[in-house]
Amino acid sequence: MAGFALAASISPGPVNLLTLRAGALHGWPAGLRVAWGATLGFTALLLLAGLGLQSAWARWPLLNEALHWAGLAFLLWMAWQLARDAGELGPARGERAGAWLAAAAQWLNPKAWLAALAGTGLFAGGGELDRVLQFTAIYAVVCLASMACWGLAGACLGGRVRGGAGLRRLNRVLALLLLLSALALWR
Repeated sequence: MAGFALAASISPGPVNLLTLRAGALHGWPAGLRVAWGATLGFTALLLLAGLGLQSAWARWPLLNEALHWAGLAFLLWMAWQLARDAGELGPARGERAGAWLAAAAQWLNPKAWLAALAGTGLFAGGGELDRVLQFTAIYAVVCLASMACWGLAGACLGGRVRGGAGLRRLNRVLALLLLLSALALWR
């Protein structure tokens, strides 16, 4: 369970990039706040998946299609926002909202849905409450640690990208990564 959670949580994805950016722009505390938000958002999604959301997916395939296109649109929107960012820092620009954005972003994140549905199918497939809660608890700890690593990595980059050209370069690289993620989902 923990190995699955680690592989899914630490691998790059849109919310990992939000956490990296928060750490780079506002330091370790901001990266950690975003990591907490991402973990709480994903944990709620995972818990609902384990308690029966999977059956809704099987029953209504249109939900999967809608999520696919909403997730794709979300990735493209994030890429566009990053690509057009001028690299100027305003006063605490969005720092506090980052945790809420990360929590909400998990619900549009195709990687999060895949991890939640596949993980609960593998490790809590019977829907037994104790297995669902055990898997969710393990995943929450691993997810928080993984996301915190991304925030710490961002904080380590921070001195190089806190404004101007460095921030513009970081934003463009992150935008390109998100665009490539979106293109991989295109069908």
